[in-house]
Amino acid sequence: MRLTILGGGGFRVPLVYGALLGDRAEGRVSQVTLYDEDPARLTAMARVLRDQAAAASAADPTVDAPTVTVTGELDEALRGADFVFSAIRVGGLEGRAADERIALAEGVLGQETVGAGGIAYGLRTVPVAREIARRIARHAPEAWVINFTNPAGLVTEAMAEVLGRHVIGICDSPVGLGRRIARVLGARPQDAWIDYVGLNHLGWVRGLRVGGRDELPRLLADTEALESFEEGRLFGAEWLRSLGAIPNEYLHYYYFNRDTVRAYQEAEQTRGAFLRDQQRGFYAEAARAGAPAGAALAAWDRTRAEREATYMAENREAAGAPEREESDLESGGYEKVALALMRAIARDERATLILNVPNGSTLSVLDSEAVIEVPCLVDANGAHPVGVAPLPLHAVGLVTAVKAVEREILAAAASGSRTDAVKAFALHPLIDSVGVARRLLDGYAAAHPGLAHLR
Repeated sequence: MRLTILGGGGFRVPLVYGALLGDRAEGRVSQVTLYDEDPARLTAMARVLRDQAAAASAADPTVDAPTVTVTGELDEALRGADFVFSAIRVGGLEGRAADERIALAEGVLGQETVGAGGIAYGLRTVPVAREIARRIARHAPEAWVINFTNPAGLVTEAMAEVLGRHVIGICDSPVGLGRRIARVLGARPQDAWIDYVGLNHLGWVRGLRVGGRDELPRLLADTEALESFEEGRLFGAEWLRSLGAIPNEYLHYYYFNRDTVRAYQEAEQTRGAFLRDQQRGFYAEAARAGAPAGAALAAWDRTRAEREATYMAENREAAGAPEREESDLESGGYEKVALALMRAIARDERATLILNVPNGSTLSVLDSEAVIEVPCLVDANGAHPVGVAPLPLHAVGLVTAVKAVEREILAAAASGSRTDAVKAFALHPLIDSVGVARRLLDGYAAAHPGLAHLR
């Protein structure tokens, strides 16, 4: 099989390639094509993957590493692809840093997927994602698209306008949360059914069943156990018990918004600025000519460790939580989700995964085309959402409000209308003023050439 990675120079590409190195089943991915508009990033990433393949072969000579090709031509990258993995960043990390800075100057959150920053990122990304979807439909009409481009739910919904159910969104946050809960409860994650429901970066674990029994009430009753993992320390046992659920970590931006905004305003630099500066150093080192074998991979490993350790540091500061423990540093494993998804579709190996898919009739408060994040049964025909219990009213309010914002972003990206764009900002629960919404849009339009028509 052939896998094309859009955003092939992106920092997290080695996670996907590393997962492929461990796959030995018949029908595995044998060719990986990296597409990126930045030749220097492509060169650096190709060196990291070369080092990965060499290290895997040295450890086990029977490893058959997928061949890697690179290209800056999108149509060439898509032709003949069986799967397309989309992980692009329109505007780069410089754009993310600007999104954060402009929002914080107005006293609102600028995180890349939540609030003002997420809206600005969506307005930039949706037109590009729609064009990519059209190109996929033209050059690889049978390909399945796995979307990791943020905001993942919004972008998946935009691409589904063209590709239908052949595009599926993935995220590592629900997987990581479920794994941490299972571990605290003494259960193996693969033996647990996670009752998770919501939108991307806006969901709740409402139950965790092992052997048919819901073990979440036992966890909620145990303060020490609750506060032994990342989300418990972020939200606090009292708040989790009042919800009767464990929220996705991104809900900390909603439940503790003022505290988080203050922490971000007081930080030396925003998360986007930190990653921008960090990755500049990494790519320069990884692309350096004459570096010894293994140097690019070693640089990537060091950079990734620092990146994971500092993730959501401002939120932990706002919550008075300590630094991340080693057990929390393991990512949710989106690369493993992507591999399991490809296996299930290509080989009809049925799997249950938490994915971003069209709602159908799963949540009655949303229409059938609204992309939601829920457990799905996956087979050769794609992903099928599993029925879930209705959301409590407090969750209905957040989910429907944020989905309404996403719809305004989709409309604004299609129409180019300033009115639609202002409405997207003004309706978001974390932006409490139409005046602020207008100033935010003016700031983003001035900072990003692609949004200049919205001024």
